[in-house]
Amino acid sequence: MTDEMIIRSEGAAGFLTLNRPKAIHALTQGMDHAMTEALLTWRDDPAVQVVIIDHSEGRGFCAGGDIAFLRNSALNDGGVSGRRFFYEEYQLNHLLMTYPKSVVAFMDGITMGGGVGISQPAKFRVATENTRFAMPETGIGLFPDVGGGWHLSRLSGRMGQFLALTGARLDGAECLWTGLATHYLPHDALADAKERLVHGHDPAQVLAALAVTPPPARIEANAALIAKHFATDRYEDILVSLEGDDSEWAAKELATLRTKSPQTCKVALRQLHDSLECKDFAENMVMEYRIASRVLTRPDFAEGVRAVIVDKTMDPKWDPATPEGVSDDLIESIFAPLPADEEWRPLP
Repeated sequence: MTDEMIIRSEGAAGFLTLNRPKAIHALTQGMDHAMTEALLTWRDDPAVQVVIIDHSEGRGFCAGGDIAFLRNSALNDGGVSGRRFFYEEYQLNHLLMTYPKSVVAFMDGITMGGGVGISQPAKFRVATENTRFAMPETGIGLFPDVGGGWHLSRLSGRMGQFLALTGARLDGAECLWTGLATHYLPHDALADAKERLVHGHDPAQVLAALAVTPPPARIEANAALIAKHFATDRYEDILVSLEGDDSEWAAKELATLRTKSPQTCKVALRQLHDSLECKDFAENMVMEYRIASRVLTRPDFAEGVRAVIVDKTMDPKWDPATPEGVSDDLIESIFAPLPADEEWRPLP
């Protein structure tokens, strides 16, 4: 176990409480291990009827994964420890996705990257006025992993492609509108919700009773534009479509895309396309592990993290530097099968 997680059972509920407030509860390998062990223990424990995923103090639910650890692996051990991190994190994502008991994730605050990976598989995903949801990986040369291919590709109106490419942040109302959240509760109602779950009340009834009508979802006003301009899986065509629109919105999104890793944007479009052909979540995670194994040690990841997180200069030098420079052969190599003994597999 680790002090980065508070794991306990109370009444009918098992609690997985993220506890790295200074890092906005970004996931470490130890946290992934602790959650996996608890879930496996509770799976056959009749006393635990529902699993609650939440966070301790601080302004975020979970800001992502341990990016510093992954970058260090990319630079210093050829990606060996980073690939192990992804392998085990994806097993946790899959365990949550296939868990036989109800899981309630309270996405109260910043919910990004790895935080998306542990909340989207939950049957009940609760947004609040504090929720800030994003998959910002195109900005650091990674890709929208932890099941992002599965979750984003299944949103309507090409919303997933828009979120994957731009890294746009959604508030709680927008999460509910897009389907990324199942319920919208005020922050002040969360303690009451958890108390009722502890006392064995049905999660669907508890959340329905405490849910409120959220403010209007701002993204709804741009849904038609998103569906139009992000309609294709060819990245160059999305850019051309935005270039042909003289609206302020299109100019803003085009400027945003110009800052992103062209490699990651093309990977994300292929990832979401291929995910729709996956027969189940496990097959999606096999694909995502193949991608992770390759992009971890490609130039864009270490460079993106340097520019955005380490030095904060916001001036990444992408390689390839342009969408046209990202060849079909490069994309194929990123998605190619791994040797049989290196492929990802779910936990038994």
